Amino acid sequence: MEILELMKHRRAIRRFEPKQIEEEILKHILEAGLYAPSAGGRQSVIFAVCQNQEVNLKLGKIKRANSNFRMAENGSYISTEQPSIVDAPKLVSSFYDAPTVITMFAPKNFLFAAEDCAVAAENMMLTADAFGIGSCYIGQGWTAFAGPYGQEILQKWNIRTDYYAVMQLLLGYPKRGDQHPSPKPRKNGRVLRF
Repeated sequence: MEILELMKHRRAIRRFEPKQIEEEILKHILEAGLYAPSAGGRQSVIFAVCQNQEVNLKLGKIKRANSNFRMAENGSYISTEQPSIVDAPKLVSSFYDAPTVITMFAPKNFLFAAEDCAVAAENMMLTADAFGIGSCYIGQGWTAFAGPYGQEILQKWNIRTDYYAVMQLLLGYPKRGDQHPSPKPRKNGRVLRF
């Protein structure tokens, strides 16, 4: 698929099959993240890949409990096709039961930490889509590690104390029977030329 067509096709996926993605595909996705641009060429983003269903469920529930979203109302939804935790209060995990969750950590005191994670996530989401893998970018990564369990996981994963969880990238096969989310029409007036 040509890169522009791939960009047009990629959508956030929030409903996943329980089947784990193949290791060879995961390697390609991670390689795309490792080759993402980074400010000053620092390559400081750490990619913590968790495929442990129990850990992902617990961290996803902690993240859900610690996220202060103003729930969607009056027809203003993130997605009507695949509701987000903002749209559906009954969803219990911010990770939507994705079989693979990649938490991206970056230096606490680096000006462009979040941007480095975002560009790496985009590389990985496009690569995932090329392999038929669904993905979803989840911001405010640190909320998953609030409290004793989250701190225990950070120690178990040997995450440096001068780093913080910027975001999570969810990966998995899209739920069978779901249609690929349709693209929203592009809004006019977003490109200004002088």
